[in-house]
Amino acid sequence: MIRAVVFDVGECLVDETREYGTWADWLGVPRHTFAAMFGAVIAQGRDYRETFGEFQPGFDLYEQREARAAAGRQEHFGEDDLYPDVRPALAELRSTGLWLGIAGNQTTRAGTILRELFADDVDLIGTSDDWGASKPDPLFFDRVAEVVPYEPGEILYVGDRVDNDIRPAVAAGMPTALVRRGPWATIQWASEEALRLPAFRVKSLSELPDAIADFNARARRPSRTTG
Repeated sequence: MIRAVVFDVGECLVDETREYGTWADWLGVPRHTFAAMFGAVIAQGRDYRETFGEFQPGFDLYEQREARAAAGRQEHFGEDDLYPDVRPALAELRSTGLWLGIAGNQTTRAGTILRELFADDVDLIGTSDDWGASKPDPLFFDRVAEVVPYEPGEILYVGDRVDNDIRPAVAAGMPTALVRRGPWATIQWASEEALRLPAFRVKSLSELPDAIADFNARARRPSRTTG
């Protein structure tokens, strides 16, 4: 049975359109050009961070984050950047007694923002900076398993990426849900792994409560034996 649900952040809870637009502005690149290159890099199976290097060779994301902060243009997201189904879905899942968490590849600053946004909505928030491990490293999912008070097979991990979320979570023994939004899920949706690996494929987080309820009902059903 599923007893806990842990959510990725970017393009799962947070619409990153505005944030990536600010990166295009920082690089001095038209936003639609940056977006086109971003999609091309993902479609080629490359690390999305290579997008920045296409416009600025030798680009160091950590250094540039610091430079943006020094210039008063640090990364930021808020309530307006949450997908509209996030609050209702969390409330409905919480009402059913599920343990809820948020865990993604995020900076310490982003972790602070998440704790301000979701202080009363989830049981735990963890980031790659907190844990010293980034997806898809198996160590990240070891950390998830350590902090959630249930067995890996009882933890549903929800994300938008087959490569960073679904594949490594399944390898860690967790059921998964792939949500179709953002560039990764849109590009990867019809791939063999996207069709085969997730327990659920959803277009909105609002589909999760019923999907989990059905899954758990099947798990409770006694198996039939013949003799």
